[in-house]
Amino acid sequence: MNRTFNVVRMQLVNRQTYIWIPLIILAGSFVITLAIYGILQTAGVEGAKVGGGAQAPLWYFLAVGVQALTLTFPFSQAMSVTRREFYLGSLLTAVLTSALLAVIFVLGGFVETLTDGWGMNGYFFSIPWLWESGPLLAGLFYFVLAMLFFVVGFGAATIYKRFGAFGLTLSLIGLGVLLVAALWLVGWADAWAPVFEWFVQIGAGGLMLLLAGLAALLAVGAFPILRRAVP
Repeated sequence: MNRTFNVVRMQLVNRQTYIWIPLIILAGSFVITLAIYGILQTAGVEGAKVGGGAQAPLWYFLAVGVQALTLTFPFSQAMSVTRREFYLGSLLTAVLTSALLAVIFVLGGFVETLTDGWGMNGYFFSIPWLWESGPLLAGLFYFVLAMLFFVVGFGAATIYKRFGAFGLTLSLIGLGVLLVAALWLVGWADAWAPVFEWFVQIGAGGLMLLLAGLAALLAVGAFPILRRAVP
């Protein structure tokens, strides 16, 4: 475990990737969103204002996952770190930074609730359909979503390291074909209404569990590929 924690420290040497850039993206998106809310308020737009700017730092975790492998994996192998230790340490680093981001989202949601949406009935952190299930679930949802994006980026970089650009391209095309096939199957069965109804019924908690399961599946699948990846 000490060597695994050493990998965490190694990853966090580059705090810009894991901490500062996500926070800068979050702050920038927040300021821009509040400016838009202010413009709408001045224009006399009534009702709650909800934006999607909070997604910005979550999407960046794709890049964090990619850089977690490409920037430090070769160095870790030169330092005689086993691939298992590197894998566990990288995931643990993602857990810590995702948890930090989730805490910020929850605290921001509390402030929004107390200030009636920053005095403009505008909401950035406390998305209504998510926040109505409670701050704990909202925080877990943001944590799981950040981890999912990280694992997707980490897995893609692992495939690239193992099979090169050709293998990664084929993997992405195959994934696209599967998604299109799934959409076609739902349409062919005329099952769009039941599918949407099912998502409504499971709510935010059920969706979070689905995303957590997908993240775990991708994380487990990345390790066998990493064992044969070329630094």
